[in-house]
Amino acid sequence: MNPEHIARSRSERLAIDRAARWPVGVFIGSSIFWLLAGSLLALVASIKLHDPEFIADNPWFTFGRARSAHLNAMAYGWLSSAGIGIGLWLLSRLCRVPIEDHRSLTLSAVFWNFGNLVGVWGIMRGDSTSIEWLEYPAYAAPFLLASFAFVTLAAFNLVRRRAPGHIYISQWYVMAGFIWLPMLYFTAHGLLVLAPVQAPAQPPINWWYAHNALGLWFTPIGLAAAYYLIPKIIGKPIHSYYLSAIGFWSLAFFYAWNGMHHLIGGPFPAFMVTASVVASVMMFIPVITVAINHHMTMKGHFRYLIHSPTLRFVVFGAMSYTLVSIQGSTMAIRVVNEITHFTHYTVGHAHLGVYGFASMVFFGAIYYIMPRLLATEWPSRWLIRLHFWPCAIGIAIYFIGLSVGGWLQGLALNRTDAPFMEIMEATIPYLKSRSIAGILMTIGHLAFGVSFIWMILRRRAATSETGPTLFSLPPQSADST
Repeated sequence: MNPEHIARSRSERLAIDRAARWPVGVFIGSSIFWLLAGSLLALVASIKLHDPEFIADNPWFTFGRARSAHLNAMAYGWLSSAGIGIGLWLLSRLCRVPIEDHRSLTLSAVFWNFGNLVGVWGIMRGDSTSIEWLEYPAYAAPFLLASFAFVTLAAFNLVRRRAPGHIYISQWYVMAGFIWLPMLYFTAHGLLVLAPVQAPAQPPINWWYAHNALGLWFTPIGLAAAYYLIPKIIGKPIHSYYLSAIGFWSLAFFYAWNGMHHLIGGPFPAFMVTASVVASVMMFIPVITVAINHHMTMKGHFRYLIHSPTLRFVVFGAMSYTLVSIQGSTMAIRVVNEITHFTHYTVGHAHLGVYGFASMVFFGAIYYIMPRLLATEWPSRWLIRLHFWPCAIGIAIYFIGLSVGGWLQGLALNRTDAPFMEIMEATIPYLKSRSIAGILMTIGHLAFGVSFIWMILRRRAATSETGPTLFSLPPQSADST
């Protein structure tokens, strides 16, 4: 590559990052606020499971309100805000065109956060809809939908203006997520909140939405980031474009049928439940293709995990995606479901997907994106390590503790001679491990928040000796820009 072409490419990337600075920065910055708020609410809810007297006199912090506020603050405040920012930046970079409507996107970020603020406030004052993943009261939804309309239009505008050339798999995933989420949310909110359908139809719609919010929104953005960042950091193309295409289309086809396996044994048509079970098992196809693609791309380059915190977070998330997806497919099998259903095992599984996969990949992506937006380096390697290790260890304790405790709980619940209170008391040690895990993850989140604020406040340019967000310079390091 000649020097003139290198200079032109660098100038192009700088222009793209400057245009993305405000909209992407506001979405990502606000996501960290919701991450910290959601973490505190999570601790309150977790502690209440083994210590019901904790903040017992305040109705705003009952378990039902704290847990629902936590779930929605993390889903729409942290993950969705971060996902929008990451997705817009990826699209702009891959389309090789700057964001034009950055003012309207910045305004949409304000609307999005106002909707989340109103929604969390509504839940904690007692206005929750009591529909899982849709607990925000009806008056919060218009702000979210209006905001996302701007985001989707901006994404289409980027694709319309894209530079000639190859369409990357990350673009497929980002655009799919930006299309799927408003469709999912508008449909489920309309049928369950605005004009509720008959009661027997509500659980299938609720589970369809809850499952697909993870599989057709957080998963596409997470996989888009992984497909972009892993090759970018190690300086090697993705192993197989054809495998990535198989993974995308099989995800799009099979995941839309998921959710109903959580209603096995319920008063629903057998064909609906069976179709969902089959689709869940067929998810082995996209999961295995993505796992092979990521592993073969990383093969021979695992030493980069020592040097790049971005890669460390992303690879951890990619491995969690494989594990949680395989686990989810096995949980849809009836002989397994009859043990794991209605237990803490399901809670551990859900958190491995939402946190171990999506959140960890988003952390890694933010560590990569922010130095390019602000033209300044993260201020402390120590804070980055303090973020990664407590979070990684915390989610491991969370997942293992609830998986073991939930499995034993399910076996005991299936015994007719086991007193119910004894079964509940036997889960307390595992619930305490959940609180310990939550404290560890909150420590990591606080380190992340401090690091982010410190980065905003100081202005020191990244140097070519380390490259943005590298602990040290790896041998034969990739272009850091």
